[in-house]
Amino acid sequence: MTQTDQTATTEVPFVPSYVLGSWWTPPAGTAGATVLDASTGDVVASVSTEGLDLAEVVGYARTVGRAGVQPLTFHQRALKLKDLAIHLQAHKTELYEVSNRTGATRRDNLIDIDGGIGVLFTYGSKGRRELPNATVEIDGAVEPLSADGSFVGEHVYTSLPGVAVEINAFNFPVWGMLEKFAPAFLAGLPSIVKPATPTGFVTAACVRLIADSGILPEGSIQLVSGSARDLLDHLDYRDAVAFTGSASTADTLRAHPAVREGGVRFTAEADSLNAAILGPDAVDGTPEFEAFVKSVVTEITAKAGQKCTAIRRVIAPAPLVGVLVRAIADRIEERVALGDPRSEATTMGPLASLDQLADVRHAVEDLVAGGGRIAYGSLDAPAGLAPGGAFMSPVVLTFDDARAEIVHEREAFGPVTSVLGYTSLDDAVELAALGAGSLVATVCSHDPDVARTLLTGIAGHHGRVLLLDRDDAKTSTGHGSPVPHLVHGGPGRAGGGEELGGIRAVHHYMQRTAVQGSPDLLTAVTGVWHRGAARRIAGDPAFGGSPDVVHPFRRALDTLRVGDAFVSGLRRATREEIQAFADTTGDVFYAHVDDAAAEANPFFPGVVAHGYLLVSWAAGLFVAPGRSPVLANSGLENLRFVTPIGVDDEVRVELTAKRITPRETDDYGEVRWDAVLYNQRDEVVANYDVLTLVAADESQALGG
Repeated sequence: MTQTDQTATTEVPFVPSYVLGSWWTPPAGTAGATVLDASTGDVVASVSTEGLDLAEVVGYARTVGRAGVQPLTFHQRALKLKDLAIHLQAHKTELYEVSNRTGATRRDNLIDIDGGIGVLFTYGSKGRRELPNATVEIDGAVEPLSADGSFVGEHVYTSLPGVAVEINAFNFPVWGMLEKFAPAFLAGLPSIVKPATPTGFVTAACVRLIADSGILPEGSIQLVSGSARDLLDHLDYRDAVAFTGSASTADTLRAHPAVREGGVRFTAEADSLNAAILGPDAVDGTPEFEAFVKSVVTEITAKAGQKCTAIRRVIAPAPLVGVLVRAIADRIEERVALGDPRSEATTMGPLASLDQLADVRHAVEDLVAGGGRIAYGSLDAPAGLAPGGAFMSPVVLTFDDARAEIVHEREAFGPVTSVLGYTSLDDAVELAALGAGSLVATVCSHDPDVARTLLTGIAGHHGRVLLLDRDDAKTSTGHGSPVPHLVHGGPGRAGGGEELGGIRAVHHYMQRTAVQGSPDLLTAVTGVWHRGAARRIAGDPAFGGSPDVVHPFRRALDTLRVGDAFVSGLRRATREEIQAFADTTGDVFYAHVDDAAAEANPFFPGVVAHGYLLVSWAAGLFVAPGRSPVLANSGLENLRFVTPIGVDDEVRVELTAKRITPRETDDYGEVRWDAVLYNQRDEVVANYDVLTLVAADESQALGG
């Protein structure tokens, strides 16, 4: 809770900012906003940035922060995220105790604190699995730009040359910070975090744990506790701002000259009137009806309904509205215990502040004035609770007119939802769309046709849709739980931006650049071999190889280089071997065993070798005999068969080290090899990537 313009005293400590490598608080006597305990009304702290030079904060991020983060590879950054997650996991109970003062229950803390730590773990894993151990990432295939292959082009991702500014809402002081910080750090950007005043003291506690861990490079993260004041004035096209909060504030920030004219990248995740649609098949007594009621009650009581993903509009078949409201009310009575979150019996705490309580009450009053009727709950202060607390009971409204403008425009950001009746699936789609863009919707149905109709109707209005039925009710993460693997965001009122979404979120903080040049230069820039670039070739002299060059399979990662290659001699395909492969594998597709049928096929000259037989022959042609640093074949990707091989045709292989990915914590790494099969006329027969695990140390290159 906050009370503005109070003078800080020695009894009311300031929530500190973490800037320029140290903790900072305003000078004594500075007026600030006083933050109160949401349950008791006791004073927690005061908040102000008066006297803080935000230009210096930005400058520090641009210099010290970038110098520490950007030289690290994706894998090195990912490992630091993992280490940070482990560190916070070990100290999360400390954050729980601090967070209790915001009104958060243990369940709420699991969503916020454990959820934020989970984001770090996820990006720590995805960064190592899906990104190269480098600072440049290739996006898409190479585009040939000249007939002779000497001029090619492609797209690459590199870190933005600026900083990431992350402005967060009050409802998730830990998750809200970490879900923005993790992809920004993985992309190579230092972060300036600006939390909301009512709960910023929890964010500060988390940043203190981060700073004390010593895991991150200096300047990777800074914290501004209090007003952002002129922060955006010091940003430009190099920087990115990620905002979570009200749509009105998002609009104000979009209009800032730095965004409107200066090119600052701006992403907003704003409030939205999310919907949950009950399918006509999901009647009372079905597993879907039970799961739907559970979901609605969870979403309006978790974090006391203070979630941008909470269900604000429950859209149900008109005949089911009454029974649905009763079922929601019954579950609230059975499962919801309102009180101080420090009590084990409490399942729903207070709102975050008295200001927030007043806003929610005013919103409910507006909904009632616009045609709503309170079917469950009350705006009266709940009995038996601390009078200074921001407590409010859950409220369920109904509307005779499901299209009443107010219910699709006014959000009560608390434990409030409205139940609306629809007459047809088309009507349900139209009602959902009246929200003018939402973060998430639930479609609850076990009927595939209903699910398909509703999904295709509402998908363009939503960033995420949960399809809920009896099969996933127990395993679903829920309507209101964004996961780091998938996009969090939505169109229209919801802000029009995206957060999370796996590596997509990392790319938000990177620049995609088209690069054109010779294969040699693109290889040097990206660290990935491009066809036509120089090679160090071992193998058959008849095809450009040299017996004096060490076979690349004999090289460990410490001596293997991108462009190291092997070329084989030719191997002839015989009818007997093709037939034997068919007999052994059971692959008796007619093109491999039946002359007349194969000749009638427009793609084949007659009986041809199996594609997988050719891949097997290729392995036999390029594998070096005896023990070597190559530890295992871990896969094969992008296989394409181009030219068939008939009886008495010949085939050879060229294998080139395409990308070398050492592992930061293991004594081996992955090598991606470019494999191309040619026939005796030097026509491409097949191409693909071979993936191998290779020892890191040349001492493991044992002879045969």
